Order: sequence, then structure tokens, then C-alpha cells
Amino acid sequence: MTEIVVPQLGESVTEATVGKWLKAEGDAVAKDEPLVELETDKVAIEVNAPEDGVLDQILVAENETVEVGAILGAVAAGKAAKKPKKDKSEKKAEAKEAKEPKSESAPAPADEPAPAPAPAAASGGGGGLVDVTIPQMGESVAEGEIGQWLVEEGASVSENDPLVEIETDKAAIEVPAPASGVLEQQLVKSGDTVEVGALIARIREGASAGAAKPKTSDTGEAQRAETPAPKPADPKAEAASGEQKVMPAARRVAEENRLDTAAIEGTGKGGRVTKGDALAAIDRAVEEKARPASAPSASRDLKAGEERVKMTRLRRTIARRLKQAQDTAAMLTTFNDVDMTAVMETRAKYKDLFEKKHGVKLGFMSFFVKACVHALKEVPAVNAEIDGDDIIYKNFYDIGVAVGTEEGLVVPVIRGCDVKSMAEIEQAINEAGARARDGKLSIDEMQGGTFTVSNGGVYGSLLSTPILNPPQSGILGMHRIEKRPVVVDGKVEPRPMMYLALSYDHRIVDGKEAVTFLVRVKEQLEAPERLLLDL
Repeated sequence: MTEIVVPQLGESVTEATVGKWLKAEGDAVAKDEPLVELETDKVAIEVNAPEDGVLDQILVAENETVEVGAILGAVAAGKAAKKPKKDKSEKKAEAKEAKEPKSESAPAPADEPAPAPAPAAASGGGGGLVDVTIPQMGESVAEGEIGQWLVEEGASVSENDPLVEIETDKAAIEVPAPASGVLEQQLVKSGDTVEVGALIARIREGASAGAAKPKTSDTGEAQRAETPAPKPADPKAEAASGEQKVMPAARRVAEENRLDTAAIEGTGKGGRVTKGDALAAIDRAVEEKARPASAPSASRDLKAGEERVKMTRLRRTIARRLKQAQDTAAMLTTFNDVDMTAVMETRAKYKDLFEKKHGVKLGFMSFFVKACVHALKEVPAVNAEIDGDDIIYKNFYDIGVAVGTEEGLVVPVIRGCDVKSMAEIEQAINEAGARARDGKLSIDEMQGGTFTVSNGGVYGSLLSTPILNPPQSGILGMHRIEKRPVVVDGKVEPRPMMYLALSYDHRIVDGKEAVTFLVRVKEQLEAPERLLLDL
């Protein structure tokens, strides 16, 4: 007997709702065959059979909430499926049902034209068609939005050449060509939302760009021009023709909040309305009620000199997460200033030797990252996060470093900053910054940070109140260095000063802890030898 358990559902996702069992007790199952649908706030997933056998037990009913690691049922290996004998009336009912269309997957109307057949080989030669599909894009990322096609239909491509850009909630990636030849079909267009594994194009392997395209009837051409290529039908996931598929958890949320599910756009598999869609609809309704009557509508007519540009998926995600931080955290900011004399003298004295030995320039960020790690060890609440009614304290120090790019602000994470040397931190920051500006950061490189450092000083900022990076509880804002008069040993002297800002979640970090953290950072920077002596 092998247990069926709830798998990991993505960062910060701890529970799901059982949507629909796709198999009944006693049914034969094959390894990796979908058994049950689970729905989280973000996505609907399927749990597959762990081995060949029979679904022996279903322990959790539909609509129940389960946590990661919970046991859903059990599969008995090698056990024969139980098939009860059917009487004549059952057989007649089954025969009648076989003749009638099923509600879960209604066939296309008789007058609907059949999908256009795959084109024949081009006259310029070449082998068979090679499918181009959406690759895995990181943990918990199930879909993306088609950005810009980098290769036109009919153009030659080489294996691994970038074909199209895909934008996810966290990054933009390029889909490479799986083979050399000619890009014969683009099956989706810019702006379309596609799931991992979806078919988006076809390449005629080995063909040349001068190959003529096969002739198609006018009707077929019109159909291809107007209708995007359909995804393979999933009889378990698609609703009947003309009907909307609403997941149980989404329906419950909608009923509790008096929402019309017909007005909610489904983003789940097969257009299903998920719990996340219902929650997003609630958020939109709240925002509409809170908007002043004089607030301009998003669809207003443009005036002379105005231009409307659709927000990228990354920009929409940045906007949503920043607003989420303001709405969910009790955010407060405390300030201090730091005399940068010692750091600047140390840097000036050793920068040439440092670069010669380590092959990287000595910047300010490594000093700040090390100072923050020291302060986080003394004030662990700033390195923690809230999860429901619990606090998760993290005994590791993965520091996010905010990087500005043309697409917006991204935060690559530098892992293990407590054990890295200053040279290793500088190298990691330089590499991550370059990858961020080139749009080559992976999803994993931006997940799992425990604290963030943001340097607005590079843009000339004197003072700011940085916004938290959820689910983190603290972020340090750096600012520009400028000489200001300060009193040193009873004398007024011009010193290079920088304002520091710590924004923190007051639900978990007390004011005393926030001030202590910032004072410890100040002490480390004003006497950098303390970093070497761990004082």
C-alpha cells in the first residue's frame, strides 16, 4: 500500500482545497496518472498516482482543506480492479449514455469547421515538424504571457536560437528553438497567456528559409488567421460547451461574498475559475468602492499628447506585490545616519589590492550586507516572517539586493551571506546585477530571501521609506553620501554622511528591536574592523 500525499505547492503555500477526485475507489490506476485535483490560492494542480495498482482508499472528501504532506488516500500495488457485475438495465443505460454527448466534454457542433490539418512539407525540402512548447519556468510558476516574437514565420532558425519572450510574474525568459530549420507556424500571439507545456509553434526541421509555404483554402487561411491554435482537450478539466467551470473552493468564496461567478474570468486550466480568481475579484470590488468618484477610469479616452501602453506582466506583479505589502503589513520606518569616513578610507586604502587579488572591485554593498548579517543575528525578528498565527525564525542569511532594470525593480538573492567573504559577496552581487539587467535571472534566483537591501543612493536619493518585500519583515534603504557638518570630539567637522532607513513589519518587530538593529548597522560601518572581529 502506497500513500497519496499532498506535494509541495510552492513558496509560502501551505494548504490546498480538494477539488475533484478523477478516480473512484476500486479503479485501476497507472503510475503518474492524475488522481485528484487540488486548488490553492494561486493555481490548480493534479496529484498523480505514485505507482501502478488500484485506488484502494480515498481519505479526504472533495471541498475539504488539506495541508502539505497530508495523506489523501492510498494505492494498492498489483491489486486487481474490482468490477461488479452489471444487470441488463445498467448495460442499457450505459449503451444509451455512450450514444449521448457527455456534459463534461461536449463535442463541437456539427456545423463547426474541423481544425486545419498540419501543413505538408515545404517545397524547399526539410524533414518533419518539431513542436515548440513552453518549458518549466520555476517552482510554483504555471503560466506566462507571450511577449515579443523574435523570429518571424518562414525565417530560418538554428537550434537554441531564441524564438519568443515569455513574461512570468517574476521574470522574462526566452524560449529557444529545439531544432534547426524554418519557423513554419506561430500558434500563439503576443499577449496570449499560456501554460507550461503548451504548444506555441512548429519548426520544419532541416528546411531552408526560401521554402514556399503550402497552399491552403481560403476558408482554412481565414480560420488560422482568426482562431489561435487550440490546446489539446482535457476531458477531465474542460467544462461542457457554453458552460463555465468553477472550482469548489472558488464557488464557496464567491457565495460567501455574493459574487457572480459568471463575471469572473478564469485563469486556471481550461479556463477554470480558481480560488485565487475569486479572491482577486473581491480585491477589485473593494478597490472600486474605495476609488473616489472623481478618480479617472482606466478606459477613459486619451487626450492629445497621451499614449496608452499596456503594463508588462512583470510591472503588474511589482505593482501588486508592493500594494500587498502596504495592505497586509503594519509597516513602519525608522531612520538613522552613519558616518562613512571609516568605510571610505578602508576602501580607498585596499581597493587596488582587493581587485588584484579577487578580480572584483571593492564596493560599499559588501560592507552593508555584512553589517546587516551581524545585526540580524542580534535581532532575529527582523530576519523572520509571519505565517498565519506563527512566526518563522530563519537561522540563515540570504540577502536580497534590489537591482533597477529597464523592466522594473528585481531582487536577486545572495545566499549564505554569513559564510561568504566580502569578495564572494561582491562577486555574487556583480554577477546577479549583470544577469538582472540582461533579463537572464531565473525564478529561483529571486526567491527565498530573508532580508533586503536597497540602494537608492545610486540614483541620488537623500531619504526614502522603502516598501517591504513580502513575506520578509525588514528592508534597509541606503541613500546618497554627502558631506555634512557634524560634531567630532567637540569640534564641527565636514564628514561624509549617509541616511539609513529601516522599514519593518510592526506586527513582528517592536520599535526597540528596529532601532537596535539600525544602531548595530551604524556601529559596524563606523568601525569596520568590528566586522573582522565579529564584535
